[in-house]
Amino acid sequence: MKYDFTSIIDRRGFDAIAVDMPENYLGSYGEVKREEGFDVIPMWVADMNFPVCPSIQEAVIERVKHPAFGYFSPRDEYFDSIIRWQSERNGVKGLEAKHIGYENGVLGGVVTAVNVLASKGDSVLVHSPTYIGFTGSLGNNGYKLVHSPLKKDENGVWRMDYEDMEKKIVENRIHTAIMCSPHNPTGRVWEKEELEQAMAIYEKHNVWVISDEIWSDLTLYENRHIPTQSVNAWAHDHTVALYAPSKTFNLAGLIGSYRIVYNDWLRDRIEKETSLSHYNSMNVLSMYALIGAYRNEGYEWVDELKQVLSENVKYACDYIEENFKGVTLSRPEGTYMLFIDCEEYCKAHNTDMDSLLHEGWKYGVYWQDGRPFHGEYAIRMNLALPLSRVREAFDRLNTYVFKD
Repeated sequence: MKYDFTSIIDRRGFDAIAVDMPENYLGSYGEVKREEGFDVIPMWVADMNFPVCPSIQEAVIERVKHPAFGYFSPRDEYFDSIIRWQSERNGVKGLEAKHIGYENGVLGGVVTAVNVLASKGDSVLVHSPTYIGFTGSLGNNGYKLVHSPLKKDENGVWRMDYEDMEKKIVENRIHTAIMCSPHNPTGRVWEKEELEQAMAIYEKHNVWVISDEIWSDLTLYENRHIPTQSVNAWAHDHTVALYAPSKTFNLAGLIGSYRIVYNDWLRDRIEKETSLSHYNSMNVLSMYALIGAYRNEGYEWVDELKQVLSENVKYACDYIEENFKGVTLSRPEGTYMLFIDCEEYCKAHNTDMDSLLHEGWKYGVYWQDGRPFHGEYAIRMNLALPLSRVREAFDRLNTYVFKD
């Protein structure tokens, strides 16, 4: 490969919560003493453990050479880069600079859109398992989450339950729904027919849609992302789509997301809402990071990254199915997160989730409790590491944690 996805980066001391967790992040894990001789393999928070695409550093460094960082307006190159990326990666046509708006983060964009589309105390439809960020941000802002559980089909693939969705919309008088595409934490990449069925229900009941598509660049194998707004005319005019280079290029610490809104009325209301706090302002270096990411090198880098992630996911899923009796999973089609179910294992070994999670941390496998994502026996695992580290993590789990 042209780019480096094998080097093991020592992130200690370089502001990475993945390995240097602040006290307020530790919770019950603060009680766990890591066994001597076992280093940390970060597999919990959703950032990557690969060097970033070189064109990103080059763009930021070149800008830093200029000694002034005053007030600024986004460059035309910023918008042109997004338009080209969306066209070439997602097949989006007709996107113009006026349709693109800056957001400090996708979750902030979700809250802004909900503030425009709903009133405090209103119910908002989400699918479960549910991204913990939706739970926290919407709950903190006074909205009620109504969960429509995804169901596994006969092949173990997570599917939307359209009957349940419509029932919940009617019973709770819902007029705002959140899509997560690809879905976090299950890794489903929705097919066009699935999105069409969902949109038919939303149109029937006059439901506006907020679509978190931050994972859209990271589809695995032959799966292809279908932008929610591209499904039909209703989706085009009644959806707020949110994107960012942060998941794709590991830029979360630089902050910087963007929304796409085609509906003039909706866009005006969202821009007004974001202006009220005077807080939603772009950082000049995050602008250059996006421009660097969306250069030709970034296209190549992401293509190689997807190959690496696909190999990592296949290795992890094969390993679990072959070695961890009582642990089940649905193979993700996108993202780099794995959402495993340990119910059978816990019941067979008379153990609980806290004990199981702590055993992993004890041997340096820093994985994530899946219960806040509405998985009663779930664990969420980040596989965006060099394959050598993924192998080491599963060897440790097999030797020290998942015991027969």
